[in-house]
Amino acid sequence: MPDSSNQVRTIRSFVKREGRLTRAQRRALDKLLPRYGLAADTMIEPVAIFGRSAPLILEIGFGNGESLAAMAAQGPTSDFIGIEVHRPGIGHLLLDLEHQDLVNVRVFTADAIEVLKCCIPDNILDRVLLFFPDPWPKKRHHKRRIVQHEFIRQLARKLVPGGILHMATDWENYAGHMLDIMNAEPEFRNCAGKGNVSPRPAWRPVTKFERRGQRLGHGVWDLLFERI
Repeated sequence: MPDSSNQVRTIRSFVKREGRLTRAQRRALDKLLPRYGLAADTMIEPVAIFGRSAPLILEIGFGNGESLAAMAAQGPTSDFIGIEVHRPGIGHLLLDLEHQDLVNVRVFTADAIEVLKCCIPDNILDRVLLFFPDPWPKKRHHKRRIVQHEFIRQLARKLVPGGILHMATDWENYAGHMLDIMNAEPEFRNCAGKGNVSPRPAWRPVTKFERRGQRLGHGVWDLLFERI
């Protein structure tokens, strides 16, 4: 049987749905990605990238980047790194960064598992954000959910002590799955108390996927855990 590290690499938590690139998004990928993009095969040095030492926040799967750009604009004293594989979403974010002249955001256009392994040093992140990941609702697909024990242990290594892992989902079953996984991880403490979910922090923007879930009548569950 393959070891767990091989399983993490081969069972992907996402499917690349390319969609249609607009002319502006294509221009952004061609002209702006060299400015904002990070190489997916080299360990980052935040001070060299951003020109300063500041709290570092990582968002995994930023979608169209709307919430990432909003948080970066609202938090100019922090630096942000986003990971996404969906090219139209990456293009959308790049256009936002250009329009708002934001200098505190960089992006990886690669698999988050590989980025964490190859590009993010240990004990460097102040916060990790995982908002509305693919829920893979069918039971036979649950193994594709990104929130698994090995993934969480990998995040624990990347977070500084006291750093926060913030997850959100509009699928109640996935929220329960997240709680089950996190309750078994001794390196994390539930900020809301064991078995509880947290209210949405005022600083977290309402995302595109969240609005869609609300239109479908879904609830929203925020889970915040501190690395101890």
